[in-house]
Amino acid sequence: MKSFLESLRQDTFLLTHVISIIVITIIVYFCFNRMIGRGIKKHMTDDDFDATNLKFLQRALGFVIIMVGLSFVIFMIPNLKHIATTILAGAGVLVAVIGFASQQVLSNLISGIMIVVTKPYRLKDRVTVRSNSGVVEDITLRHTIIKNYENKRVIIPNSIMSNEVIVNANFADDMCCQWVEISISYTANIKKAKAIMKEEVVTHPLFIDHRKYLNKKMDTDIAPIRVIAVGEFSITLRAWTWAANPGDAYVMGCDLLENIKERFDKEGIEIPYPYSNVIWKNTRE
Repeated sequence: MKSFLESLRQDTFLLTHVISIIVITIIVYFCFNRMIGRGIKKHMTDDDFDATNLKFLQRALGFVIIMVGLSFVIFMIPNLKHIATTILAGAGVLVAVIGFASQQVLSNLISGIMIVVTKPYRLKDRVTVRSNSGVVEDITLRHTIIKNYENKRVIIPNSIMSNEVIVNANFADDMCCQWVEISISYTANIKKAKAIMKEEVVTHPLFIDHRKYLNKKMDTDIAPIRVIAVGEFSITLRAWTWAANPGDAYVMGCDLLENIKERFDKEGIEIPYPYSNVIWKNTRE
């Protein structure tokens, strides 16, 4: 009877400790995530704030906290401790098996760490990978999540992201050049058409002066308009416009096409379209 009570006391003591470790692990995990999450949310609206490192650190340390708690639980329970010791005795074979089975997982994890360290892209960057374009929404331990312009999420493994050619519209400088191209007829006044285009460009609220001090001093053209093609029935003009970021550049480009078209209509600048000549032959003669 005494040995039974002693055994029961030991089991109760062990169970209490195991539950305590699990509870402490859960509390530490959620407190840590809550603290980091609040810090990210507080500064997320700041233009110069980069949450990439904090987000990745949040997931990595959360994983470490869970693994440490699990390790304590395993070594607190004698039966599990014996199993763990047996497994460690054959660790060489186990490592080889796990390494072979999880090479993709390890590859994604290492690639994720390299992405966070080298920063070819960051959270909120506008990127294009293969045929996928959008904004980087999250970088997890295994994947990079891109929100495309249809509000869909494109999930790409980190190993692919680290080996692909990435077009990053926000890398180093957010300022973006937008080409605005429009065609006029051969009978139109080219100088007048170019003057109208320049006036519409420089008066647009999203247009910015990208010129450096030396360029301004040399009076470099603020918005150059060039003839870039002489086609079969039209002359193509291109305006080089600049905006603070790719989003503004896209909106400005759409607005300018509409505004220039309306101005051309008012000023009598013809935007051409193909003409067809129909020849009717009388075969009865």
